[in-house]
Amino acid sequence: MASPASRPSLADVARAAGVSPAAASMALNDRAGISPGTRERVREAARRLGYGRRRRATTLFGVLPTDLGNPYHTDVIAGIEETAESLGAGVVIAHGRRDGAHMGRQLQRLLDLEVDGIIAVTTWLPPSALERTARSVPVVVIGRMQDPVPGTDVVITDDTEGAALAVRHLVEAGHRRLAHVTLSSRPGPAARRTGFLAETARLGLADAVSVIGPDSAAEGIDLLLRDLRRGGVDAPTAVFAANDIAAVQVLHRAADLGVEVPGRLSVVGYDSSAVALTVRPHLTSVNQPRQEMGRIAARMLQERRVGRRTDSRSVAEPVLRVRGSTGPGPAAASRLVPTTPVRGREV
Repeated sequence: MASPASRPSLADVARAAGVSPAAASMALNDRAGISPGTRERVREAARRLGYGRRRRATTLFGVLPTDLGNPYHTDVIAGIEETAESLGAGVVIAHGRRDGAHMGRQLQRLLDLEVDGIIAVTTWLPPSALERTARSVPVVVIGRMQDPVPGTDVVITDDTEGAALAVRHLVEAGHRRLAHVTLSSRPGPAARRTGFLAETARLGLADAVSVIGPDSAAEGIDLLLRDLRRGGVDAPTAVFAANDIAAVQVLHRAADLGVEVPGRLSVVGYDSSAVALTVRPHLTSVNQPRQEMGRIAARMLQERRVGRRTDSRSVAEPVLRVRGSTGPGPAAASRLVPTTPVRGREV
């Protein structure tokens, strides 16, 4: 019998049979879509290598996050683990490390462990890899993909509405010159940028807004703050950031340059993650219900396991959580721009 260190993996069987790991998994698990000849070739390779499916008493969910250093991901995983436990399932986490190539290897390692499904807390995996994986095990993606991937379920937040909540809050407070700061051009942040631009245009402020980043975001933040400190008449008095990490960068640089928040500048983040309460003032932020999104993803994965075949999509509603980083703007008394009452706001 092979020792644990030398035990053949699914990838070894696939190479020996001349097929992909996903096809090997499908053949060994009697899934449709594999020809009888290929199925027998894979099984013969498995017998020859001494590969056998390990029997577990516990269902195992594989979770692949982009970055465990981001509080958003850890909060989502907490929700996944809570629901997995209630379903009698365990969770194994493979850290993506914000590296696409490493993430692909981690996905394969999870498949080699023969997990019963994959929850990708990331949009960094290529659609082809997700589609291929979904042929062998259930797959749920938490995050906005550029296009739907056949065979996968998706959990997202209404990012455009979340951005609109932030804009309406700032305009209602009297801000007329707004900036949006983003560190990424991926689909989720791009949808928030779209929501920001659409809502400011609807309110007649299209000529009084600017977008900073994702390239040279640090320099753009610096220029904005220096202009505001000098009393520039066109300087934005409020910033909506695409996530809390970007918002905290604005707060830290404002403190460095002596720009008072919220006295001179109001700042809104996105995620309402744990970091929002670690800064002073506490960060006003659009909340994604991160733990609930994780719970939904775990339930979706279980539904796939027990027989659902149709693709499912869940859209969570954002809520604005108002804290100390936003205050009145220059137009607070005059109310020059008609606004819509801010719905989805918690104080």
